[in-house]
Amino acid sequence: MPNTKSAERRMRNSARKHLHNRSIESHLRKLEKGFRQTVTAGKKAESATALVGVLSAVDKAVKAGVVHRTTANRKKSRLTLALNRLK
Repeated sequence: MPNTKSAERRMRNSARKHLHNRSIESHLRKLEKGFRQTVTAGKKAESATALVGVLSAVDKAVKAGVVHRTTANRKKSRLTLALNRLK
């Protein structure tokens, strides 16, 4: 347990931020999984539209500070390569 008022406040804030970050990460995983399913199914048009959504969500996660910029760039690159291999 925290010893000071400021430590209590930090604990509450970090718990709230943890929940927010987890929801963003979960949303990213869900979008990426859907994209990968369309790629493995060989659906080019659906994969292209899904990729746009995934890239947008990754950029928003970087902006929110949930995902590091280089991690996001690596993920975007790999997803784009997966789509290009399909074509």
